[in-house]
Parts: sequence; structure tokens; C-alpha cells
Amino acid sequence: MRLRIATFNVENLVSRNAYGPKARPQTGPALSLFDFADPQMREHIQAATAVALEDDERLATALAIAETRADILCLQEVDGIGVLAPFLANYVHAVSDIRYGHMRLMPGNDPRGIDVAFCARKDLFANEEQVRARSWKDATFADLGVHDPELEAMGIGAGSTVFNRDCLEVSLDCEGIPLTLFICHMKSSGYGPRGASPALRTAEARAVRAIVERRFGEGWREASWIVAGDLNASPHAILPGGEIRRGARSGIEPLLGDFAVDPCAALPEAERWTYYHRELSEGRVVADRHVQLDWILLSPALAALEPAPTVEILRRGLPYRVPLDPAAPDRSIGRLATSADRYPRIGWDRPRASDHCPLVVELTLPPAAA
Repeated sequence: MRLRIATFNVENLVSRNAYGPKARPQTGPALSLFDFADPQMREHIQAATAVALEDDERLATALAIAETRADILCLQEVDGIGVLAPFLANYVHAVSDIRYGHMRLMPGNDPRGIDVAFCARKDLFANEEQVRARSWKDATFADLGVHDPELEAMGIGAGSTVFNRDCLEVSLDCEGIPLTLFICHMKSSGYGPRGASPALRTAEARAVRAIVERRFGEGWREASWIVAGDLNASPHAILPGGEIRRGARSGIEPLLGDFAVDPCAALPEAERWTYYHRELSEGRVVADRHVQLDWILLSPALAALEPAPTVEILRRGLPYRVPLDPAAPDRSIGRLATSADRYPRIGWDRPRASDHCPLVVELTLPPAAA
């Protein structure tokens, strides 16, 4: 049985006009041009602006999902089933021949309320009993045996929850073939105490490994499982001109090496990227790099099945400001704005499908047991 599995951070697929301590960032630039004497009027205008922007962006998001042709979708930054279901019905199903259902999402630990989610091709499963899900959001560092002195020194106790958002475990019965997904959205580098992110991601990665090993016991290498999601870490960065720079610590090392297999390793390093990070400080560029934040990691048994897994990274939903070729020397506005292959209505920075790229792995499942 051959399956296409995609992971995609869809960037704030939310039903609220504001979340956390600040309003939705998409509406801020336009609203900054106007002086609203009436706060209530400002709220109405912000809502109207958000709806208009959302329509453009979600059409692009839907096109990216349709291009994956995925049988199974692992999504990040989803507000809830209440927004995922209408998004699939009114956007994805309008542009894709695939109909998705079997949605699974459980509220996690993210303070903004963005969660990880699962859905699959409707005809992939005959009934809902073939899709079972559980959340690990309440698991503590102590529960999974991943607390260490580094965390203790940062004031993080063993009784704290280990997952910054969640690890959603989804057990599937694919025509008698078992497959288990562990969908994650790990600690970002952009929030929280400086220097804490790698340590927290390392703990999350060790926790996922512990969950897999406990679930399958000594036979974990022979089992069919996948770790997928936005792991917010990249062991290497692609700098302007194509130079490869390797970091000292990404935080996901416990999932690599002797544990899971990264099918993206078959690609040249300069093509292994799903996110572009450019940061300015006082008008000066202080960071400019392409990185791989999104991963689909396979169990050794799945990775060894023939035909070998294939990988696609889909970049047509990125805004025009993102250089699609990291090695290209010309990054002028004129060059970037006229030389890229994008979906209709994609803009310089907005609208966009997401700030991440969908990653797709096509793989073979082992035959069903006799």
C-alpha cells in the first residue's frame, strides 16, 4: 500500500480576530494608517480587514494542500475542529479532487490556542474506529523520564508539562495495516527565555522517543510509525550564496541518528529547507537563512521498504520576498518579484499560503499480516 503523507504549518488558522496579548499581525499594518476615535469602530474595521485578508490567504493555503495530493495531512497552528472543518469544506474541497475527513484535534498547551491536527482522505477509512487519537499534552518531564540538570538550572521542574504544544498520537488501521503517527509542534526559538529553546526542544524530542519506545517496546525498530510536524529546529542553515552552516545544537538530535530516518537526507543539503528567516535590526540584516523546520521522520522499518520513500517540498505558496534559490546572488526586489513560480494572488509578503512549506513523503506500508 502506497501513501502520501504531508505535514504543513498552516500559520494561524484561527477563528478569532485576536489571540493572546496582541491583535492578529496581518491587520496591523493597514490599521496603523488610520486614527480611530471610536475603539468599537476600530474593532469592526479590524474584523472586516481580517476577513478580507483571510480569504486571500486561505485560498492559497488550500492550493498548497491540494498540490500535496496527500492521503494523510498532519497540520499545525489550527484553532480547532470548528475552523478546520469549514476550511476544508469551503477552501480545500473547492480546489482539490480529494475529500478530507476523519479530523482529530485536541486542545494543547499553546497559550494562543493553536493546536496540531490530523485529517485523512475520506475513503481511506471505512469507519471512524480505524482512527484513534490521544493527546500527550499533560505528560510531565518526570512522566517520560526526560528531566535533567539543565532544565532544573532554568527553574523548570520535573512536574511541568514537557510539550510546549502537544504530541498527538494517531493510531491508524489502513486496510489491516497498522500505522501510528506522532504529530508535533515543538518549542519555537522566538519566544520564552533566551537560550532555553534548544534545551526544551531536546526534552520534547527525548519525550517523543520515550513515547515511541514505550508504545512498541523492544520491537520499535520493526514497527510502522512516523514523527511529523513543525519541529522548529534545523541542524543546518543555507546562507546567501548557498553556503551551508551547521549549528552546534538544534534540539531534535534525539530523534535522528540511531532512531528515526529522515527521507529528506536523500536531497542535496541546499534543497532541504521549508522556511526562510530574515531579520533586520536598525535597518541592518542580522539573519538571512533558509532552514528546515518541518519534518517527517520514519521508523527504520518503514524507511527500508521498497520502493524507497520519495520527498517533495512545495514552495509555490511562499511570498515573493522569499528567494526560492538560496544560492542565487541577486536578491533585489526586481529580481524576486518577477522570477518566481507562485499561486495566483500571492503577494510580496501577504497574501501567502503560510510562512512554511508543505513537506510530502510518499512511502510504502508493509503488507497486512496474514
